[in-house]
Amino acid sequence: MKFNFLYPSIQKDIDEVENELKLAVSDADAETISEAALHLLTAGGKRIRPMFVCLTARLGEKYEPVLSRSAATSIELIHMASIVHDDVVDDASLRRGRPTIKSMWGNHIAMYTGDFLFAKSLEYMTRVKIEKAHLLLSQVTVELAVGEIEQIKDKYNFEQSVRSYLRRIKRKTALLIAASCGLGGIIADLPEKLDDKLYLFGYYVGMAFQITDDVLDFSQGEKKLGKPAGEDLSQGNVTLPVFFAMQDPLLRKRIERVTETTSKEEIEHLVEAIRSSGAIEKSEQVATDYLNKAARILDEFGNRKEVKPLRQIIKMLDKRDY
Repeated sequence: MKFNFLYPSIQKDIDEVENELKLAVSDADAETISEAALHLLTAGGKRIRPMFVCLTARLGEKYEPVLSRSAATSIELIHMASIVHDDVVDDASLRRGRPTIKSMWGNHIAMYTGDFLFAKSLEYMTRVKIEKAHLLLSQVTVELAVGEIEQIKDKYNFEQSVRSYLRRIKRKTALLIAASCGLGGIIADLPEKLDDKLYLFGYYVGMAFQITDDVLDFSQGEKKLGKPAGEDLSQGNVTLPVFFAMQDPLLRKRIERVTETTSKEEIEHLVEAIRSSGAIEKSEQVATDYLNKAARILDEFGNRKEVKPLRQIIKMLDKRDY
């Protein structure tokens, strides 16, 4: 799903960010790590985080393209690093339909590739001479790491609460998207109240984004997602559709028996049972509710033309199926 066509002038920004990302991962002194990072980069991605930086940065009186693109590149590098580390933790063999770095180069190279990407993100943020921007990004990166640890601790924990799940996806996904919007507001030199509103807008969008990803893990198949349906459940990640499905006592008993050794056939049966339980529709409604909250925040920015693509993105996210 590509969003940048919604705002033609952002195409140049996204193209420049893509070029910067290629430069960032090209390091002759770290040939193997560079090759691994380039493998991930060329697998593509929605680039939703860089896009939000560049869009929200346009809400100020004067657009600063160099600062915006540097911040956008930095935040996408952080996202890429988290993906690499996440695949190691989850022992994932596929990402976007392609072999993961850990499956091709092993865990050691994957971990150092993630570290390399984090370091490169710091390099790009040095171009943004705004203390508040650095503080925001450092705080969010800490929370991102905490979210990953929480996910590890809660694997196959079917007694955890929905609140724990929401806090985990907040740290794992929503806060980095929130930071993308908040950074744009900071670069745009908006009043503090407004850049805080943009941060909250990004948080709501990020929560909806991750819940939708968790829904798609059950509602779509390997052909569309590049990974088997139900992989989150197979790996012990308890997501919102699972919580809703476990409201059925019989289905809950079956789900609670899932372990690392559960057969592929049983996971496939559970996926079908969860699809039939109404859990998908309930989860989709929660995602829609978050997007509606995001839309209401945009009302505070009036009918300016720069707000229109943000509204269009919300509509597209509410309908996305991959």
